[in-house]
Amino acid sequence: MWLAVLCEQRVLISNEHGEKLVGLLHQTSSKKLVILCHGFRATKDDSILVDLAAAITMEGISAFRFDFSGNGESEGEFQYGSYRKEAADLRSVVLYFSKQKYDIIALIGHSKGGNAVLLYASKYNDVPIIVNISGRFALERGIDGRLGRNFMQRINKDGYIDVKNKKGELEYRVSKASLEDRLSTDTLHSSRAISKDCRVLTIHGAKDEIVPAEDARQFAANIPNHELRIMAEANHRYTGHEQELTSLVLGFVRPHLQSASSPLRPKL
Repeated sequence: MWLAVLCEQRVLISNEHGEKLVGLLHQTSSKKLVILCHGFRATKDDSILVDLAAAITMEGISAFRFDFSGNGESEGEFQYGSYRKEAADLRSVVLYFSKQKYDIIALIGHSKGGNAVLLYASKYNDVPIIVNISGRFALERGIDGRLGRNFMQRINKDGYIDVKNKKGELEYRVSKASLEDRLSTDTLHSSRAISKDCRVLTIHGAKDEIVPAEDARQFAANIPNHELRIMAEANHRYTGHEQELTSLVLGFVRPHLQSASSPLRPKL
């Protein structure tokens, strides 16, 4: 059996703060590249990204999955908000591979990673395909589930909130600045700022227990060149529906492999 992957290479990339981002490059014989982004409190080894990377390389396309700063093996301090910083991390990754003469054809993100790829597209408009898997449109929602209903009063009083697990052990600290970063990230403005030359796919599970499918419809209503796929039985992790998810992603990316060169390319 012929294997598409020639090698898997650990790659270190410095972000604009000098922090090392750690990723894994699945190198095929092609210089076409798809970059994969993980969600909140996840890493490059999230099973959704691992499965997508395997499927993409079987198409003969190279894939790169990495840890955002403060996550996984990458340097930096974990932050609760950091939407803009993660888009900037992604910019450092795109520029690195552009300098290595890769043709970056798509950015794919799951959950918070979906927000990162959309924010990237709104600011730089230089990658032709964006896939947003279960990203959150209404960033003001979902906070009380993690921080408690009175989170604003507590953070205004103490300047931070410590999030603990069921055993009472500290998982991470939410600073007032990181909470404000999330609340000031304008998904409506950024969605409308994405170029019509950029093709965007949003995939969402109708049974998503973390981000409601209504958020996907909001992206669809505001992104200029957009396709929406709601998976009727899928949850936030696509448990039991992994193959269907992969099939939708590949179906959206595959036509670009045969199409003419896109006007969108990173400018060094």
